Amino acid sequence: MSVIESVLNETRTFPPNGTFVKQANVSGMAAYQAMCTEAEKDYKNFWAKQANHYLLWHSPFSQVLDESDPPFYKWFNDGEINISYNCLDRHLSTQPDKTAIIFESDEGEITKATYRELHQSVCQFANALKAQNIKKGDRVVIYMPMRIEAVVAMQACARIGAIHSVVFGGFSAKSLHERITDAGAVTIITADEQVRGGKHHPLKATVDEAMSMGGANSVKSIVVYQRSGSNIPFNPDRDVWWHEITQLANIDCEPEWVNAEHPLFTLYTSGSTGKPKGVQHSSAGYLLGTMVSMQWVFDYKSSDIFWCTADVGWITGHSYVAYGPLAMGATQVIFEGVPTYPNASRFWEIIQKHKVTTFYTAPTAIRSLIKLGPDLPEKHDLSSLRLLGSVGEPINPEAWMWFYEKVGQSRCPIVDTWWQTETGSHMIAPLPGAFTLKPGSCSLPLPGIQAAIVDETGQDVEQGNGGFLVIKNPFPSQIRTLWKDPERFKKVYFPEEIDQGKYYLAGDSAYRDDDGYFWIMGRIDDVLNVSGHRLGTMEIESALVANPLVAEAAVVGKPHEIKGESVIAFVVLKGQLPQAEEASKIILELREWVAQEIGPIAKPEEIRFGENLPKTRSGKIMRRLLRTLAKDEEITQDISTLENPAILEQLKKSIK
Repeated sequence: MSVIESVLNETRTFPPNGTFVKQANVSGMAAYQAMCTEAEKDYKNFWAKQANHYLLWHSPFSQVLDESDPPFYKWFNDGEINISYNCLDRHLSTQPDKTAIIFESDEGEITKATYRELHQSVCQFANALKAQNIKKGDRVVIYMPMRIEAVVAMQACARIGAIHSVVFGGFSAKSLHERITDAGAVTIITADEQVRGGKHHPLKATVDEAMSMGGANSVKSIVVYQRSGSNIPFNPDRDVWWHEITQLANIDCEPEWVNAEHPLFTLYTSGSTGKPKGVQHSSAGYLLGTMVSMQWVFDYKSSDIFWCTADVGWITGHSYVAYGPLAMGATQVIFEGVPTYPNASRFWEIIQKHKVTTFYTAPTAIRSLIKLGPDLPEKHDLSSLRLLGSVGEPINPEAWMWFYEKVGQSRCPIVDTWWQTETGSHMIAPLPGAFTLKPGSCSLPLPGIQAAIVDETGQDVEQGNGGFLVIKNPFPSQIRTLWKDPERFKKVYFPEEIDQGKYYLAGDSAYRDDDGYFWIMGRIDDVLNVSGHRLGTMEIESALVANPLVAEAAVVGKPHEIKGESVIAFVVLKGQLPQAEEASKIILELREWVAQEIGPIAKPEEIRFGENLPKTRSGKIMRRLLRTLAKDEEITQDISTLENPAILEQLKKSIK
């Protein structure tokens, strides 16, 4: 494998502030290294110790790690637990009246829920679900606005042992239909509408459209939360109102004790082969990962006001909204809207109003806010902040510096976290009271996480060289399998060619600098990262080809200063190559088509037409050439294997 070279030259460093170090949960580099040494010496005992410290067990475990059938590892397998109990009941005797959630609606209305109140809401809704004949092991799809009720729905499923599958509210009916049918959902929990940025977006209507596509015969009921009160179609034989079924429900609900390995949820993530992958997570191991990272990376204190801006439709919203903060007993902010409505100061106003101490957001949001008002943070009182976090993609150094100087006032450490849907919780991230920070680097692995950079055979590469990012040891919060597709799970995440399938392959390229810090360089497959959302190129290509005008399509990513990557589509039409006016009309049609098929986030930023695509003689599309064309760069790569080299000139000059 040829060495992957880094073109980034970043030398700025920021040692931890002495005052922060003194109060930190992991105080100083020596404390971090001692934890790493402990994990290296006795890996299983290290994780057993964490599991006994952080989790409340109904029946204790005796076996820490079952490695009998790799890579289908099992953690704490003979223990019994309930995740809702660990997030809510545990606090009722110690801090029942502590605020669990501060909710701010799109319009600015504020609602607060204490741990006692949240527990009662979850129990009521759990009983309502049981009255709908939902049982342990049943799958429930949640397609909700970003409100307290979304968290209640997730926690209620966990309470009764149902497996939830949350679908981001921006996904189209077709994408929702794929996830409902693959999961075999018995119930869908949704709302009449969601309200974001002053605009109303239909949710129930999208569910109805998904149901009309057929094949979702497993669905027996649809629970509808009344968000806007809009007039929606309602089928009394199948649809039930959230408020009506909860009014009748008891406020006490005994938790369903489940095996530590019982699936807590599946979450579908785009794959490069087109069909979304149902990532399956366990109960105990997953929750443990979220809790240790809250303690180590977010340096959680009981006085914190924690705000993760992610939607619960993504893994970040699962781990650092619905589960991790509640298990730690935190007070957190949940916000329904967008950072730019009614003005570009909304995030800063929320931080000032609620005295947020920990602010965790995506580089995409940071870049948007820089563009909309680079000096706006200075016009607000952000003195409550003590820690900043970045998630979703590598943060570019200049955005990091703005975040550090303008938002954190050059006093708040930034935890730039690398992890994935599949890892469940942070893998590589700064421990803010121990690490010197480097803008753009996610720094070092958490204790107990053996991350490495290897070549295509699994051999470690020399420090400074790029390669494949892997994790060498199993860890509690990792993906257990892909829903109904164990062979694909093995092939994608534990490929035989990389040291005989022993390592978890992250799918990212990275390198380590002279201090051992990790720098993420991008994906090694064709999955795009648009505004923090992972989108499979095959899904977008499939949507384009489904249009009657299109014969063939190839999609690549192009660097974008706000979104991280933008979608660039190369399209071969069934008819003649269109001229300027006609091409513009077709481009508009295809962009809207993709939005309808997948969702607005997948709309191509640019579409180019050609009579063909650059292919090898075996028919493989040479995407590396398309990436070069998308960036309007000169092609310097070898094109001797191309069947049709002349096509490159056509695609270069094509109408955009």
